[in-house]
Amino acid sequence: MEVDDRAKVDKEIAGDLETVAKLSEKQVGDQARKLAAKLDPASVAHRRAKAEKDRRVTIRPAPDTMTYLTGHLPVGQGVQVYAALKKAADTLIAGGDERSRAQIMADTLVERVTGKTQAPAVPVMINLVVSDKTLLGTSHDPAHLDGHGTIPADLARHLVATALEHEIQTWLRKVYASPHGGLTAMDSRARIVPHGLATLIRTRDGGICRTLYCDAPIRHIDHATGIANGGETVEEDLQGLCEGCNYAKQAPGWTAHGAHPPDGRHQVTTTTPTGHTYVSTAPPLPGWADPPRHLAVVEPQDPSDLLAEYELIDVEAA
Repeated sequence: MEVDDRAKVDKEIAGDLETVAKLSEKQVGDQARKLAAKLDPASVAHRRAKAEKDRRVTIRPAPDTMTYLTGHLPVGQGVQVYAALKKAADTLIAGGDERSRAQIMADTLVERVTGKTQAPAVPVMINLVVSDKTLLGTSHDPAHLDGHGTIPADLARHLVATALEHEIQTWLRKVYASPHGGLTAMDSRARIVPHGLATLIRTRDGGICRTLYCDAPIRHIDHATGIANGGETVEEDLQGLCEGCNYAKQAPGWTAHGAHPPDGRHQVTTTTPTGHTYVSTAPPLPGWADPPRHLAVVEPQDPSDLLAEYELIDVEAA
């Protein structure tokens, strides 16, 4: 990127110190990649092509007679490998395997690479969220690849084109949005979130826990307002959280409710036992011009207070 473009990225991200202070390192990096892809798409494409030539597998020692085996791969291949290993682990765990998910994924990697077992011919679903303008080549707005994050427009088009060229079974998951960027609601009478609705929530929330500063992947799709307190299994009352954050909000004194503002994206308002209120806003879908606002703190302004509350809850739970 040119110096002027770099300055624009710095100004856009760090121009509002109050806002950038609420973002995690991953969110800052994600915003920088989005802006770079829009300001200088040719440069991003050139760097990606150069980086793909450097794909490799390396090994280095780890403590306690272990080793680090690292694959430096193009993002499409890397996400597919990880998704295939995770799918295999989830299947075995559902069947009663007592190993942890991480252990099964590691064992499966060794088995399939060494030829001890063969991967079943089952296609793996990879979620690519992309606007129609980007997909058709009329826009350079970046896309979102589930399991990785922001990717440039040309790579999104390349992934779709490659899948079609090699006759790989391909799905284009349609995500409908209101004029203000909020997904249309899906409802259900079930207490357990149906698979399709859970997929919608993960897509809406970008695959990342909605809690402030938390970059952990979504593990639980749960109600903001619990069923026992009048909540419903509808998109408006659901949010994606990691396991830790979902368990923490079950502590006494925590309340939350979801809502769709008339001119914005989905929000979850959480009130802590101390009476402080925090508003979590879903990230924008690719193609929307407004900057990401993963979580806006209403009160207090000092984010350390939120961390202190989580520490307090952890102590009480222990």
